Amino acid sequence: MLEEARACAEVVERQTQTLDPRLETLAEQLRRLDPQVALTVARGSSDHAASYFAYIAMQQLGLPVASLPMSVVTLQQAPLRVRGQVALGFSQSGQSPDLVESLRRLGQCGATTVSLVNAEGSPLEQACQYHLPLCAGPELSVAATKSFVATLAAGARLVAHWGQDRALQEAGLALPAQLREAAGQDWSPAIDTLRDSERLMVIGRGAGFAIAQEAALKLKETSVIQAEAFSSAEVRHGPMALIDAQYPLLVFAPRGVEQAGLLQLAADMRQRGASVLLAAPADIAGRDLTLSGAEHPALDPLLAIQSFYIMAAALAEARGLDPDQPRHLSKVTCTQ
Repeated sequence: MLEEARACAEVVERQTQTLDPRLETLAEQLRRLDPQVALTVARGSSDHAASYFAYIAMQQLGLPVASLPMSVVTLQQAPLRVRGQVALGFSQSGQSPDLVESLRRLGQCGATTVSLVNAEGSPLEQACQYHLPLCAGPELSVAATKSFVATLAAGARLVAHWGQDRALQEAGLALPAQLREAAGQDWSPAIDTLRDSERLMVIGRGAGFAIAQEAALKLKETSVIQAEAFSSAEVRHGPMALIDAQYPLLVFAPRGVEQAGLLQLAADMRQRGASVLLAAPADIAGRDLTLSGAEHPALDPLLAIQSFYIMAAALAEARGLDPDQPRHLSKVTCTQ
């Protein structure tokens, strides 16, 4: 896991060199199609990457994006009216039958279908009209790291080309160097705080909520911590009742309009006596963990999860666990 997490910069560099010609072709087709809505189809870490794509597509393109429950297609066989819209399938392996069948059926119903998959020649790629390879290479650890960051980068680059956003395109070219910097951030205070924890809330908002979701999943997988992700707004609607003295929280507060609310939540929970780990940029005096900054705020989440992954691998080992082989899990999960 640690070796693959450290490879993220190299993966994104390779992806940028490989993907741009395909992205130009796909982006031109999508501008011509001019869909009124996009659907994402994914599970696990790939669904968190799809959530990130949804946030930035809505922010940068003004395009409503919704996550499709696959059982609506595979079990209920609902006659979805999706002609003229776009559906995107996100996956590491591209093998799960429900994912493949969902994209195949959506295409039959008239949607333009796109796969973002790491494994070349997968059933999902074959089921879709367009394919964007993630270029992460073989991933041996059960816990996905470099393929997740590659999915975020590909999604952001698709949005940049689709919207002809030169600033976002140029910022993407600087990501490899910034990922290397993020991998070097000292997040050891999180290991000290979480070494003996059995539960945790991970808080984010906006595109950063997708990172909170991914971080919570990785802590479940690799450190066997009952970690749950919440929006900083949603946590006040009930989950906050669980938080008492010494309750651990990891709060992701990158740049953006959401930051003020995240900082306020962290301050409120500290007053309550909770054990708060605040991940924020270097200009935030009360931070516990430093977040690197990208050349475009929409790319900050990639740097946040890069720093987190390095810490998570070390945390698992500090808890006496093997982050490469989480118990009860396999690399490829097939569901109906």
